[in-house]
Amino acid sequence: MKIKDIIELLNATNLTPDLDCEKELHSACGSDMMSDVLAYVKDQAVLLTGLNNPQVIRTADMMDMLCVVYVRGKKPDALSLKLAVEKDICVLSTDKPLFTCCGILYDNGLRGA
Repeated sequence: MKIKDIIELLNATNLTPDLDCEKELHSACGSDMMSDVLAYVKDQAVLLTGLNNPQVIRTADMMDMLCVVYVRGKKPDALSLKLAVEKDICVLSTDKPLFTCCGILYDNGLRGA
């Protein structure tokens, strides 16, 4: 699945439109606890979260993630967006809740590792 597919499926807004949306993603995870992401997540390409602070982007970068999707209408601050662009991490925002987003992506073939 490509990032552009996630944008369409989740009716998401691309907050980093200058970055490549053609990147292929093979797995995903959903969590609001970055400590769990660091401890348990391996080889995930996209992180879905409602947590809204710069640690989300730093965690995604440490885990070599390609995309972060903020759920429940959350949008990161300018510092987080700047960091995401520097790290080449696409950032999306959707009004849908985390559980719904995970279900939609799972139903369309995106799995956890």
